[in-house]
Amino acid sequence: MKNSFVYLGPRGTFTEAALLQMPIAAQANLIAAESVRHALNLVRSGEAFAALVPIENSVEGSVSTTLDELGHGDPLEIIDEIAIPVDFALLAKVGTKISNVSRIATHPHAHAQCVNWLAQNIPGVHVLPAMSTAAAAEELASGANYDAAICSVAAAKHYGLEILAESIGDSDSAWTRFVLVSKPGHAQTATGNDKTTLSLFMHRNQPGALLKILTEFAVRGIDLSRLESRPTKQQLGDYFFSLDCVGHIDDENLGAVLIKLREICADVKFLGSYPRHDNASGDGVVTEIIASAVAPQAWLNNLRKRVN
Repeated sequence: MKNSFVYLGPRGTFTEAALLQMPIAAQANLIAAESVRHALNLVRSGEAFAALVPIENSVEGSVSTTLDELGHGDPLEIIDEIAIPVDFALLAKVGTKISNVSRIATHPHAHAQCVNWLAQNIPGVHVLPAMSTAAAAEELASGANYDAAICSVAAAKHYGLEILAESIGDSDSAWTRFVLVSKPGHAQTATGNDKTTLSLFMHRNQPGALLKILTEFAVRGIDLSRLESRPTKQQLGDYFFSLDCVGHIDDENLGAVLIKLREICADVKFLGSYPRHDNASGDGVVTEIIASAVAPQAWLNNLRKRVN
């Protein structure tokens, strides 16, 4: 199945749009999966060579399902990535008016990126969760019990729907990053502009564990581009760290970090070193955070004030 690539489907998703922009798609057999788990399991079972799945969005943050699926289960490794801008539209069956829309379906991440537009234009609308934006459109076209779907403009053509409104996202610079995941053994060689993804599982009750981890990266000048915690699903308060850092596993400094992490952590799950292609997501306007003019001690004193 070297030529088979799976993506979060159905047709018309942003994941499909991202995959079609990658050179591998030109002569590949593309397979739509119903969920991130389904897509990754097709790779684990050998039915597909690799899967493209969303991992983070510039507005809503990381896709927890992807992080958890990569952090657990049979090993998989990221071999490439791509980031694309996402622009949402409101679709409905032909003849539907916005004034008649009371129930909408979409993926939760898409909903979160259109909250303000919905509040201003369809106040009180009920939003139902879907496995993907395109799945919401597909089910609407098949007679689902809701009035509209939030998805890509491309989905309108795929499912014979009408565009009620375009560019309904609350941010004009929303980007989603996707990762191409395969079985271990297909690692990419270093390019000089690479990223490495890791999942770090800690010994329980280890004070200062995060500081120890960060120190190993800091003293070697390795930049972390993403760091967050996810539950291990074993018990309340038990987490693992998921992170991206700039560099390749073949780099001397990063290799030294990995050795130290193996000493600090209960387990280090290597999730791939791959070419970095998310630079375009930083082209948007970034609002500078203005430093407070209040002195630190005065700021703390103000926090400690009690209302009588």
